[in-house]
Amino acid sequence: MRKRNLSAVATLVGALGLAPLSAAGQDASAPWTVPHTPDGQPDLQGIWSFATITPLERPSRYAGREELTAEEVAQANQTAETRASSERRADLTPDQDVALAYNQFWWDRGSSTGRTSLIVDPPDGRVPAKTVAAQARIDTARAARARDAWGPEDRGGAERCLQYRPQPRLPTGYNNHHLILQPPGYVVILTEMIHNVRVIPLDDRVHVDDNVRLLSGDSRGHFEGDTLVVETTNFSDTLPFQGSGANRRLVERFTRMDENTIDWRFTVEDETAWARPWTAVLPFTKVEGPLYEYACHERNYGMENLLVSARAVEQPATDAPPQRPR
Repeated sequence: MRKRNLSAVATLVGALGLAPLSAAGQDASAPWTVPHTPDGQPDLQGIWSFATITPLERPSRYAGREELTAEEVAQANQTAETRASSERRADLTPDQDVALAYNQFWWDRGSSTGRTSLIVDPPDGRVPAKTVAAQARIDTARAARARDAWGPEDRGGAERCLQYRPQPRLPTGYNNHHLILQPPGYVVILTEMIHNVRVIPLDDRVHVDDNVRLLSGDSRGHFEGDTLVVETTNFSDTLPFQGSGANRRLVERFTRMDENTIDWRFTVEDETAWARPWTAVLPFTKVEGPLYEYACHERNYGMENLLVSARAVEQPATDAPPQRPR
């Protein structure tokens, strides 16, 4: 799950002629400057992790506070490191123990950023008030997950191995890596979880027609100084985000801060979903590869069994059991 190796990457990099600039010969005492690709773009390439335990929204216990104390950061990190380990097993109920699913080895939650929330605007660190339409989308999706599955379309993108989460993609318990490549005229961002790839053109082309809707939306990028700015529109309703559907507009800003850090911040707006736009900030930290390919399923046995089970529940006790799909 962690530190994946994408076997096709070597072929892709060779085919695109990508060659990160070498730091050899640079004066170690000189101020750090942003490296550039052979075609002159600020170099964002590499494997990056945005794993963090900092929540998207500020918990009520930290109301009015943007930063944690050093002691609170240390405690949060310690709790994350032992959440599923034998060190805490005596403190857990049987249900909590089972719900953690794996021992600590399999998790990669990251650490605290030191902030009380990823959201920096609004100042209260919370998603703005949702509209009636947004809450209806949330309730509909929740109801679909709660009932027996009538078909694969009723299940979420992760269960269908389409896309783990909508854009903007947020951290989870593991598989928080991204591979960034910069062939001439493009930025390519491969997300580890379910192996999603965004190909972002840097030219002046317009967005696709409004009737074209995509799971990851339609992205267009450009550089403002050393910052990559990516605007994404044309989202599909299939993967709503915080109650926002097809009307979502996402603007991301990627800024290389030093050799090992990218400052990633995004602003989302959708007047049909929220009272106002909002912004979150999260660092990308450089990690060593390789990055393994994430193969979500082999013929998706989980989905097949889920649907067979749902049909079995619907059958009267005297009827023959449902047949497995062919």
